[in-house]
Amino acid sequence: MSKEMWDQRFSEPDYAYGRQPNAFIKDMSERIPKNSKIGCFAEGEGRNGVYLAKMGHDVSILDQSDQGLNKALQLAKEEGVRIETVQGDLTEMEMESDQFDAAIMVFGHVPKQDQLFLMEQLIRSVKPGGHILFEVYSEEQLSYGTGGPKSTEMLYAAEDVLSWIKDYKCLHFYYGEAERNEGERHNGIGHVIQGFIQK
Repeated sequence: MSKEMWDQRFSEPDYAYGRQPNAFIKDMSERIPKNSKIGCFAEGEGRNGVYLAKMGHDVSILDQSDQGLNKALQLAKEEGVRIETVQGDLTEMEMESDQFDAAIMVFGHVPKQDQLFLMEQLIRSVKPGGHILFEVYSEEQLSYGTGGPKSTEMLYAAEDVLSWIKDYKCLHFYYGEAERNEGERHNGIGHVIQGFIQK
């Protein structure tokens, strides 16, 4: 999905996926050590990053969409917190290693050929002992029609994800149904892959 497509989607007045954090991130957030430096990958309009900033974390939001990042800054201002934004194509950006205490990615969907690189950079950016949390739609999501990409090419396979995280301590892994009601774009029961690992 191109920068232009995301800029267009995020230029609408409403927040495409709402202003509230993803349920998985909210449920797991208490397990992130206090006052962590957190990188939020493919974060769009900032709902998860702003939530984590409100918990007292030092948050950097990374996304390719300038429109999304502008709305993230606006949301942070409205909520009385500060965030840093980084604009760039996450399928090409080499991340500085060991810069974050934790990293998250929620529905960061990219083509199959780029998924491993994105996951590697997510993990690379985190210090040893730090945490990585992610939730994405699985290939099964196509039959649900409740949000996410309309092509298997942009969805994740559980066996791929497991192979990418096998060298790290897995604190939580889930492959199955979850109800997500996030703005106008995610509504109803879908099929997700969740991971919470320690580097």
